[in-house]
Amino acid sequence: MIVRVLASPAEDAIAVEPRAFVRPDGRFDVARLLREFAAFWREHGAVLAGRMPYHEVAPQLVLMAYLQRVVNGGGHVDREYGVGRGRIDLLVRWPHTGEDGKRAWQREAIELKVWRAGERDPLPKALTQIDATLDGLSLDTGVVVIFDRRPGADPESGTRFEEALTPSGRRVTVLRA
Repeated sequence: MIVRVLASPAEDAIAVEPRAFVRPDGRFDVARLLREFAAFWREHGAVLAGRMPYHEVAPQLVLMAYLQRVVNGGGHVDREYGVGRGRIDLLVRWPHTGEDGKRAWQREAIELKVWRAGERDPLPKALTQIDATLDGLSLDTGVVVIFDRRPGADPESGTRFEEALTPSGRRVTVLRA
């Protein structure tokens, strides 16, 4: 609840239609979420993050606000905070009708990291962490979002996507913002 309150100033600035993120088969369109968030971040991220309390976690709050606005159309966002471990894990749960005609749940794991001055690229650590998360959830794919907060980093031009493999070979989409 506290994170929802902290993220609410950013959430109020997000104008998206949640149903636009539902694919024709009823599943949640994670790829579209990432593309549209990347565009949103390029245009508004620095301004919104600058207005947020707790500047050290402002980028994560902006992403969680965006995700909450989009997923609020029918799904759930579960958050786990690795306080002191430099991580936030998110699990999006989205209900849909399975192939058997029964209610099913799509689950999407997201790892959030911040790259700060004087630190190494957090991707290797993030891949190890999300690998353990995916293993625990019995998922084959996941998402890592890395916010580059080093001096001189330009969120407008630096937003890009990569594909990576976890140590056990799971495919992960990486958004660098």
